[in-house]
Amino acid sequence: MNEVSPSMALEFVKENDVKFIRLSFCDIFGFQKNISIMANELGFALENGVSFDAHVIRGFRDITKSDLFLFPDPSTLAVLPWRPGPGRVIRFFCDIKTPPGEGGEFENDSRRILKKVNERVKSMGYDCKIGAECEFYLFKRNENGEPSGVTLDKGSCMDIAPLDMGEDIRREICLTLEEMGIKPERSHHEQGPGQNEIDFKFDGAVASADNLQTFKTVVKAIASRNGLFASFMPKPMPDAPGNGMHINLSLYQDGKNIFKNRNEGHSKAAESFIAGVLEKTPEITLFLNPLANSYERFGKFEAPKFVSWSHQNRSQLVRIPAAAGENVRMELRSPDTSLNPYLAYALIISAGLEGIEKKMILPPAINEDLYTAVKTITNDLAQLPGTLKDAIALAEKSGFIKDIIGGQLLSRFIELKKIEAQEFETAADKNRFYNEKYFCIY
Repeated sequence: MNEVSPSMALEFVKENDVKFIRLSFCDIFGFQKNISIMANELGFALENGVSFDAHVIRGFRDITKSDLFLFPDPSTLAVLPWRPGPGRVIRFFCDIKTPPGEGGEFENDSRRILKKVNERVKSMGYDCKIGAECEFYLFKRNENGEPSGVTLDKGSCMDIAPLDMGEDIRREICLTLEEMGIKPERSHHEQGPGQNEIDFKFDGAVASADNLQTFKTVVKAIASRNGLFASFMPKPMPDAPGNGMHINLSLYQDGKNIFKNRNEGHSKAAESFIAGVLEKTPEITLFLNPLANSYERFGKFEAPKFVSWSHQNRSQLVRIPAAAGENVRMELRSPDTSLNPYLAYALIISAGLEGIEKKMILPPAINEDLYTAVKTITNDLAQLPGTLKDAIALAEKSGFIKDIIGGQLLSRFIELKKIEAQEFETAADKNRFYNEKYFCIY
């Protein structure tokens, strides 16, 4: 819902038999959290916030200053269609604030960070639109109801029933998203057995990140309702394609898309934006691919390894898809769905804006299949970090990241990721480590 005032939200609750309200937010790694309040508490929450123990949320506060407050954002009101009636359940995304007298804004609120970057976009005369392509696997559950390693089907890319057994699940997900105001554009079976993809229409940066969080919640809920487990783990099976999350991004100026198709040539601003993204992607990869498991994707099954770009070519880090009009865009192909979209979008957009500000020159396109290219082509290309440890090292010395997300959040993020990287480095069985660490969570 757009342009919803607090009074309109209260009226909606009154007129639509709403009994429960979820106040949603996420930790610094993008894990969705919520507190439920009764409908008659919404007025107080909108005005005064709802306190919670921030000490128990990863990356927030220590126990000596553990109070924070959730303030519902009225514009994010959405009914949860899968919750049974009577007595509807609605959800708000929330702004996180400190107790009175501490300054108001909580610096580790990643949604706030993206809002600030979006304000910078607008101050430069642009409007940013982002759309995500999200992949996930559907696994059967065992006799105890726990996720198994058995995929729903053995289908491959764009198969139809009966090879594709996820068709009805995707349909239910898309219809649920539509009920919540999110517009799915296309869906299909992906390359891996039991793997699916659903893409939804682009939106503003903050709304797009909110939509991604909603999407993951919907997929998990619908899969569970059908006795299945949906996994967004970047590489759930060693010999099958990973789950990527291609990020499509365009910039508008005076209502016009500054990205142009190949025949028209690219605007200088668009070229500089892409150049900025290319330059910064290696050092922000920790936030685009935050798990040790993420690095098993790179260089395989259309997941990039080198820092390069081209038109249409799916072996590149950035490609410009064949499109026209408002659909002309750049596509960043390295991220995966384990990311925190607020931090990821904030860093990607900021990288592009720096490219524009510095008038960076876009390097020549690489019109080669980089999965089969000879070394004489790839020798001169920069590469993405090959492990979580490598990604941490690049992020740790990045003044750019610190400027965008703040030193405190960066320090805490790296501190916790170093623990994970060390656990992975010392694990005797890497595949078992992945399964025990990630499989039932992502």
